[in-house]
Amino acid sequence: MERLNWGILGTGQIAHEMGAALKAVNGEIYAVCGTSMEKAETFRQEFDAAKAYGSVQEMLADEQIDIVYIATPHNSHDLWMMETLKAGKHVFCEKSITVNSRQLEACVAIAQEKGLVICDGTTLLHMPLYQKLKQKIEDGAIGEIKMVQVNFGSCKEYNVHNRFFSKELAGGALLDIGVYAVSFARYFMKSCPDTVLTTANYFETGVDETSGILLKNPDGEMAVIALSMRAKQPKRGVIAGEKGFIEIDNYPRAQRAVITYTSDGHTEVVEAGRTEDALLYEVQDMQDYVRNHSGQENLDLVRDVMKTLTAVRGQWGLVYPFE
Repeated sequence: MERLNWGILGTGQIAHEMGAALKAVNGEIYAVCGTSMEKAETFRQEFDAAKAYGSVQEMLADEQIDIVYIATPHNSHDLWMMETLKAGKHVFCEKSITVNSRQLEACVAIAQEKGLVICDGTTLLHMPLYQKLKQKIEDGAIGEIKMVQVNFGSCKEYNVHNRFFSKELAGGALLDIGVYAVSFARYFMKSCPDTVLTTANYFETGVDETSGILLKNPDGEMAVIALSMRAKQPKRGVIAGEKGFIEIDNYPRAQRAVITYTSDGHTEVVEAGRTEDALLYEVQDMQDYVRNHSGQENLDLVRDVMKTLTAVRGQWGLVYPFE
């Protein structure tokens, strides 16, 4: 099978993690672009990549690149996605894929016009466990879903200069960790929520620090979400149906779930994939989408998640300076 050449835009921690995944799956990284040629060259040497670029435009002009992985801060995702798509290359972008639906839909329009794939790095959407659980639910294991509950809490060090708390860089809990929680909820709901109720507390820089989100879709399914950026919570999700419930701990990269059946209380353990291979699954899925001209189901879900995130922030009245 012909190897697909990836270019990496960004040289931070997550770019290093994805670099290791690309090496594991493909055996090589084709190119990297940093904020300086020095950073790009250091990354190139570390991963033995073929090429290093100090300019995004130079990298995008390289006709050998098939896919660009965008690992820059949230506020620049839509810009680099646009430029990458216009250059005729597929996009794999870190979450949150954009900061609002308007940006994402503009990118989707270009991708559809050019026949290109857009995908994002929300790991749970690529974990084998979720596909297995989805099938069990479709087979009626827990009956009709009534409620999804999901938490995510980080305890970031107090630092007003950190990107997590920067309004200029689209910081805050919602786009950094809330994207996982909303993706979890949407994955198990039949349709996109059309009712959103929410409230939030804010960090001194103006970004969201803690929030509660209540969602309901036209099918009557509900989701309750709790997020916090300065208070640790377990990463735990529950899908509750008429016949039982599914519990998933550490759900962003989960490999194990427990189903409890209401009738007699007996439990079933479901396992699939490996947590440590989460980014490998992302690479493999993206390459499958490109090779098979697929991935529309994933993109539709990502678009629904962004609609929900945009609606939540709209209720808060939280607008980033660059918007």
